[in-house]
Amino acid sequence: MTKGIISIKRDTTVKDAMKTMLERRVTSLIVEKEKEDGDFGILTRKDIINKVIAPSRDPGNVKVGDIMSEPLLCISPEFSVENIARLMEKTNIRRFPVVEDDKIIGLVSNSDIMRAVTIEIIK
Repeated sequence: MTKGIISIKRDTTVKDAMKTMLERRVTSLIVEKEKEDGDFGILTRKDIINKVIAPSRDPGNVKVGDIMSEPLLCISPEFSVENIARLMEKTNIRRFPVVEDDKIIGLVSNSDIMRAVTIEIIK
């Protein structure tokens, strides 16, 4: 699991989100809830490419909230690596926020799964 999740507001421009992703060397950003009982969202490179770059939209005029993916399918810290891998395979989702007490405490990606399994295999 990767800790220290970087979040962004829904009304941020995609241009600013792209800058943050580049500076922080991340491939996705968690989008904050709009209201207390709302859902988290996620902005990924795929969202930007498919919904902004490919259709030739101006990243400075598009808001994160217009192209992000939501709601997020979140997991518990108790999920095993095998169960997360199965969930990824069944849903075709590559990243899952890890939620505890209604707060995102980390993010598990397919890269994290690969790293954990590889380390275990080569021991």
